[in-house]
Amino acid sequence: MLQKIVFMGTPEFSVPTLESLINSNHKVLTVYSQPARRAKRGQKIIPSSIENFARAHSLNLRTPIFLDDDEEYNYLKKLKPDIVVVVAYGKIIPKRFLNLSKFGFINAHASLLPKWRGAAPIQRSIMNLDTQTGVSIMKIVEALDAGPVMHQDKIQINEKIDTLTLSKVLSKLSANSIINAIDKIEKGEAKFQEQNHKKATYAKKISKLEGKINWNQEAKKVLAIINGLNPNPGAWFEYKNERFKLWRAEIVNKNGDAGKVIDDQITIACKTQSIRILEIQKEGKSRQTSDQFLLGNKLKKDEITN
Repeated sequence: MLQKIVFMGTPEFSVPTLESLINSNHKVLTVYSQPARRAKRGQKIIPSSIENFARAHSLNLRTPIFLDDDEEYNYLKKLKPDIVVVVAYGKIIPKRFLNLSKFGFINAHASLLPKWRGAAPIQRSIMNLDTQTGVSIMKIVEALDAGPVMHQDKIQINEKIDTLTLSKVLSKLSANSIINAIDKIEKGEAKFQEQNHKKATYAKKISKLEGKINWNQEAKKVLAIINGLNPNPGAWFEYKNERFKLWRAEIVNKNGDAGKVIDDQITIACKTQSIRILEIQKEGKSRQTSDQFLLGNKLKKDEITN
């Protein structure tokens, strides 16, 4: 029997999974996304990546502001899906919904659970200097990201990867993992294992203040913050009362006083080694390579950043 699926997702990360589902032999009954949001600047209303994809492929779409209401509950109950697939939907699934499908709700979470439960697993894994991450397919339960795990796909990562790049890798991995999981569920081959809750760690939502660089730490930690917060909200420092966002950087084997500019190539000393900035953005300006930036700006040698 073909699986009748409801899909819930919102950002670009979710799109490869939905695309894989509609190209499979399973039937996507309807798609849920968070509603369109007003842009940070201006009055333009911007739909989510999933909403755009669903409309482009003429899929049945629902974008409720509140998921936990009787209208949505009764709609899903009447729909009688075999399974509900959730990938970065961004809303908590109400407890009363969890029994509305034959095989429950399954989720692709971008970490190796129980590590990095929560909102920002990709950023936290990079900022924590993890060398391994991946995707976990789990059954959704009432507690956040605490459901039994069916399958994990693992990948190795290094200090050069940033959140933008890793998100693309894990979004594709999530799509493959979900399709494989549904096939196993359909065949009766799925096995779910409880997480070790004592080993759980939490990936709390990123705050803008976390992006302020503390140069009095190892260069590898500074680079991890720059990469982990790329593209949003971004790592930053201040120089002469102006803020600069860091997009790309590398470690160089030079030493100096932490926070001090040590050459004319935008190299700033850390507690150990230094960070050379490769791409930078002055507040209110466009992002630039370091070479472009230095044509009209200077961070003078021996001056201090903060």
